[in-house]
Amino acid sequence: MEDFAPDLDGFNGVISVRRGDDVLGEWTVGLADRTFAVPHTPDTRFGLASGTKTFTAATVLSLVGDGALTLDTRARDVLEKDLPLIASDVTVDHLLTHTSGIGDYLDEEVDALAPLTIPAQRLDSTPAYLPMLEGFPTKFPAGERFSYCNGGYVVLAVIAERVSGTAFAELVTERVFAPAGMTASGFPRSDLLPPGTATGYKDDGRTNVFELPVVGSGDGGAHSTVGDLHRFWLSLLGGTILEPRLAARATEAVTPDVGDGMGYGRGVWLDGGDFVMAGGDHGVTAVSRHDPATGVTVSALANIEVPTFARTRAAMEAVRRFG
Repeated sequence: MEDFAPDLDGFNGVISVRRGDDVLGEWTVGLADRTFAVPHTPDTRFGLASGTKTFTAATVLSLVGDGALTLDTRARDVLEKDLPLIASDVTVDHLLTHTSGIGDYLDEEVDALAPLTIPAQRLDSTPAYLPMLEGFPTKFPAGERFSYCNGGYVVLAVIAERVSGTAFAELVTERVFAPAGMTASGFPRSDLLPPGTATGYKDDGRTNVFELPVVGSGDGGAHSTVGDLHRFWLSLLGGTILEPRLAARATEAVTPDVGDGMGYGRGVWLDGGDFVMAGGDHGVTAVSRHDPATGVTVSALANIEVPTFARTRAAMEAVRRFG
């Protein structure tokens, strides 16, 4: 990677290129905390926004592997009387693949940065999200097409909690973070961030503490580091988190083209031969892509809203050119 340097103009965070135990290249730019002038390091924890969905899918698939769920389990059978507008034929697999057609509390086809309808501080557990998910009518019949759905992944978190009897954040730790050795990853409170965690900043310089739930759920809120994300991909594909048949279900192209050349599996975006997790929200931008053929992971994590997708793609292409 000596012949490659990423575009760092306007970037604020960490870009990392790793293969196996080797760091092929790493760049840190800017501050994790502006008040105390704390610089980013390779170990800085960042919010992942919708990158969390990849962990949610892995957690749900692990429950499938244990027999607690099947992909054909109907959401209604677990939700019972909650969220009555979710159609009776919507399955766990519809939710995983964004083909459920359920109405979304944060419909990105309408407004990807719409404000929360419930005060952020009240969203401190997955059950606390239920009132925010209420009242959204079905958009289309289950299985008809792909439509990215944040609320669907919160519903998956609700389902996972109920069939396991374990709070969602703890469940992800038990089934994903701990097996993968992701010791710096978790779901911290936004008003009590642990040391070494980047504060998210909006374009006007204010923090994002009033914009996002105080504790994340199935669709966002996990925090991680570039090193932990590399460990995640290696563990996911190496059989540590999921048995190989289920890892293959996560990464298969259920929808080969969602309309922009990208495919989607179950919690994983597909860009050519790369597997991708991606997220963006107020003061958060995160992309991690992994090439299963070479074992290379490229991650770009930022605590501002800045384009990172093209940066990770360019870095991966550079690895392929320069080795």
